[in-house]
Amino acid sequence: VQLQASGGGLVQAGGSLRLSCADSGRAFGGYTMAWFRQAPGKEREFVAGFWRNSGRIYYSDSVKGRFTASRDNAKNTLYLLMSSLRPEDTAVYYCSADATVILSTMRRSSAYNYWGQGTKVTVSS
Repeated sequence: VQLQASGGGLVQAGGSLRLSCADSGRAFGGYTMAWFRQAPGKEREFVAGFWRNSGRIYYSDSVKGRFTASRDNAKNTLYLLMSSLRPEDTAVYYCSADATVILSTMRRSSAYNYWGQGTKVTVSS
């Protein structure tokens, strides 16, 4: 599994960005895929994720209704469309994958063994 995140940048509050996470390995087959973020001085937190068994998408309360996760299985790519961005969304965003995550631990970063390198998102007020 090799994950490569991209698409970060500087955007004004209220704007939008779309992040991509390309998998050059085989994570899309039977893996739970997720987006996390880490702001300076804070712990890494769950943003959105695809549960491997059902494909159902889960979101954190802080982004629900503003962010939309999607995937293109043909391209082995995960996306995160971020709209109505706020300064508090400023963070490094990571994509992750793991085949052994259980549903109850899906929102924990410690449950994932595979990570992309992160892409920085800065939202100015």
